[in-house]
Amino acid sequence: MMKLVSWNVNGIRACVKKGFLDYFNEINADIFCLQETKLQEGQIDLVLEGYHQYWNYAEKKGYSGTAVFTKIPPLSVKYGIGANENEAEGRVIILEFEHFYVVNIYTPNSKRDLSRLDYRLTWEEEVRGYLIELDRVKPVIYCGDLNVAHREIDLKNAKSNRGNSGFTEGERSKMTALLEAGFIDSFRYFYPDREGAYTWWPYMSRVRERNIGWRIDYFIVSKRIAGSLLKADIHADVIGSDHCPVVLEIKC
Repeated sequence: MMKLVSWNVNGIRACVKKGFLDYFNEINADIFCLQETKLQEGQIDLVLEGYHQYWNYAEKKGYSGTAVFTKIPPLSVKYGIGANENEAEGRVIILEFEHFYVVNIYTPNSKRDLSRLDYRLTWEEEVRGYLIELDRVKPVIYCGDLNVAHREIDLKNAKSNRGNSGFTEGERSKMTALLEAGFIDSFRYFYPDREGAYTWWPYMSRVRERNIGWRIDYFIVSKRIAGSLLKADIHADVIGSDHCPVVLEIKC
């Protein structure tokens, strides 16, 4: 069995002060992916015994960024994809292992005024094409903060949020297109009708306490390895960020 975790930590330095290492050590993942690390090289010294560390830093200070910590040495590591191979926001890390790829992505937000929606939709097209290419070689495990609630069941107030950033028809249709291209949403594979399963809560009074949230953090996997999935979970009780960790367990 192999355990993978994905977590948008909304600043790893702040999250460490809120118990990140306690959770990290307790969960004992084989592969642990982070989004929104919000730091530059040399700004943190994480001692994670037994793990190889890979970081992709944004050029802008205190912004974006991704990281992967893995017990299993990867065959190769790549940062960025396609036209975004040298993108400045540190949003992508791809690790190749013997039997699969892990693609850790922090998807760009469309912004409240949707000023970045066109960029976002182009990004989704490039990511889907790249994942399809990888899947032709070996199965893909794609995870991260994908900044979209795919279906109405994936957020608390679907009606009032329709057309808002993260719940536009364009963003949702891109997720649909990805799944139709041969991938599955691992959480919905196990829990197709579960309501109230969220991974992010806005910073407003008692919103998280009342579970008024969105499910925007995912493990998306190649459909052909669906039979290897053992468990998908959301650790909503883990505090330390405005997001919570999501977990996937698969047969080795």
